[in-house]
Amino acid sequence: MRIDNGWLEGARRVPSPNHNARPEGEVSALVLHSISLPPGEFGGEHIERLFTNCLDPRAHPFFAEIAELRVSAHLLIRRDGECVQFVPFQARAWHAGRSRWRDGGRERRELNDFTVGIELEGDEIRPYREAQYRALAAAVRALMAAYPALTPERITSHAQIAPLRKSDPGPAFDWAYLRRCLG
Repeated sequence: MRIDNGWLEGARRVPSPNHNARPEGEVSALVLHSISLPPGEFGGEHIERLFTNCLDPRAHPFFAEIAELRVSAHLLIRRDGECVQFVPFQARAWHAGRSRWRDGGRERRELNDFTVGIELEGDEIRPYREAQYRALAAAVRALMAAYPALTPERITSHAQIAPLRKSDPGPAFDWAYLRRCLG
């Protein structure tokens, strides 16, 4: 895999309007998330509809709570390893929300400004699939080749940057295995 003009080769493109320019053009960290819509259910079009502002609030009771959100991620990795890209990597996707991160000697906020957001289709309970780890490792290697400031040490989780609000990708995510996959 490689990145061409901000897009991951081989990823299916589903452009989201929920992005804007990065203030400094910096791409130097990666935030891993998990998502399932409805919660605990996999497959279907609901995640794509959420990230493109087309989620029908009547399709499921939970959707009424989130249909008005304006959120996105750069990349979604489905349970079968399919990659779906919503926002080019050089743009600012809206995935981190209120968050903060210790970056060297300083605390940084507005993490969307410099991070790539990758959603794994899953929840915090069930193990992620081998196909997802393979696709994630390939995408991360491509990102590190395109953006040299991004290193394995600069990969974090939504739980780490927003610990009082979020817990994803959760204990079901095998960080040690991802590191081994990255080599």
